[in-house]
Amino acid sequence: MTLKVLNDKLTVCKVSSFADINTSGGLFFIGVTDEEISLVCWTEDTPATATHRSDGWRGFRVEGVLDFSLTGILAGISKVLADAKIGIFAVSTYNTDYILVKENDLPAALDALETAGYTIMGR
Repeated sequence: MTLKVLNDKLTVCKVSSFADINTSGGLFFIGVTDEEISLVCWTEDTPATATHRSDGWRGFRVEGVLDFSLTGILAGISKVLADAKIGIFAVSTYNTDYILVKENDLPAALDALETAGYTIMGR
């Protein structure tokens, strides 16, 4: 399985309104529940009005389009990283999965994944 490293730094934050989110920027993920609006975005696109924020994330994605019948992809990646004592923040889209790790953990995460047999692009 091939994983592609994303070049830019990411931020995970909470906002109080959709109006705060720049949807014309690049990558972003929005999660809405009855308790919060969460946003993952390029750090430079983080709204100044974010009520909470966690900077210093880096990410990679599973390359290709994953069929819904496939099982264990995210579980396999998260197990490799858990065994290496690396925390993750995962986001899934219709096509694939994105895994975020803190920037200082990225080299160790990529090493662990490569050792486990994953191919890393953009390292």
